[in-house]
Amino acid sequence: MLGDIRFGPLRRLAVRLVRLKMRLQFTGWLQYLIPLAPTLLLVLLGAVTWLLAGPWASAVFLLLAAALLLIVAFDIVTSKFLVRLPERRPPRRDGLSAIELLRARKSCRSYQTTPLSDSDRKELLAAVERELQRPPLGKAEPRLLYIRAPLTVWPVVNASEFLVAIAPEPYDRAAVIDVGRSLQRVVVDATRMGLGTCWIGPGADQRSVAKELGERFDANTEHIVCVCAVGYPSAYAPLFVRLFTQKMSATRLPLRELFFSDDALQKPLDVCATPYDRFGEAYEVCRWAPSSYNGQTTRAAVQTDDGGDVNEVKFFAVTTSRYYAPVALGIWCANWELAAEALGQEGTFELGPGPSDHLPSHDATWRPSPKTEGIKKRP
Repeated sequence: MLGDIRFGPLRRLAVRLVRLKMRLQFTGWLQYLIPLAPTLLLVLLGAVTWLLAGPWASAVFLLLAAALLLIVAFDIVTSKFLVRLPERRPPRRDGLSAIELLRARKSCRSYQTTPLSDSDRKELLAAVERELQRPPLGKAEPRLLYIRAPLTVWPVVNASEFLVAIAPEPYDRAAVIDVGRSLQRVVVDATRMGLGTCWIGPGADQRSVAKELGERFDANTEHIVCVCAVGYPSAYAPLFVRLFTQKMSATRLPLRELFFSDDALQKPLDVCATPYDRFGEAYEVCRWAPSSYNGQTTRAAVQTDDGGDVNEVKFFAVTTSRYYAPVALGIWCANWELAAEALGQEGTFELGPGPSDHLPSHDATWRPSPKTEGIKKRP
C-alpha cells in the first residue's frame, strides 16, 4: 500500500507526460518544441549565474538561450507555418550507377510543399509497378500503395506523398522481407529522379494511414508495415530534425561487426582478402542501408566453395522484431543484389529457414548465377 501511495502519483505523472509527448508528436509540434528544453536550462543557468556573479557572468548563457529561441521561432515560421522563399526542384541523378545511387540516398525528413509533378508521379508509380512484378521471395505478395495526404508521421515535416507498404495477415515473415526488398528498389529509382525519401516505421500513426487508405485497405486481412515519404527535399528543417538526421546519417557499425565467415556470426569476414574483396562496394551499401532508428539488425555470412569462390551469402536478423528486423533484412537484400549486379555478378535469392529457438534468424540466402561473367573491377 505504501508503494502505491508513493509511486501512484509518479505513475500518473509519467502517463500524462507520455500522453502529452504523443499528442505533440502526432500534431507536428514536438520537433519544434524539443529545443525549448535546453533553452530553458540556459535561462535557469543564466539566472543563477546572475545572482551569484552578476549580469556579465550570465551573459553567455542568456545569449545562447536567445539564439536558440530565435532558431525555434525561425523554424516555426518557415517549416510549420510555411512562410518562406520558394525552392527549386532538385536535379535528377540519371548519370549515377546503382552503387552511387545507393551511397547517395539519405533519409529526407523535410519536404517542399510543391507536390510531385505529373511526370514524376507517373514515373514513380511505374517503378512501383515494375518492382511488384518481380517474383517475391515468399508465396504472399506485398502491396505498395500511393497516398497523397498529410499523414500523421514523426519527425518528418511537410511530407504529403507516401508509399504505404502492406503485408497480408496472418503474419507472413517472407512477405515482410519482400516489403523491404521491393520498396528499397523503388527508393533507389526515386533517388535517381532526384526525389527525397524517408522510411517511417514507429513514427507513423497507423490509424491516420488506414483512414486515408479507406477501402483500399482491409484491417482484417492486411497489416500496414511501414510508410515511405517521398517528395522534393527542402532546405528548411527544424533544428531537431537537422540534428537527428545528422546523427542518423553519421553512425554505422564497422564491417567486421556486420559480415562474417560462419553461420554463428563469430568470425568477422576479412572483406579485403580474396575472393571477398570483389564485393567490397556491396558490403558498404549494406552497411549504410536504412533501418528503424538506425538499429542495424541485419548480419551476413559470406561463404565459399571448394574452388575458393563465393558461392552464397546468408542474411540473418539478430533481433526478435517481427516487422522492423525483416524489413531491414529485405533492404539489405535489395542493396546487395543491386550492387552485385552493378559489379557484374547477378544472383538469385531464396528463403532461409527463418526464426528458430535461438537468434540469429537465417531468413534469406543469395547465390551467384553460374552464367555471369564475374565481378567487374571499378576504376
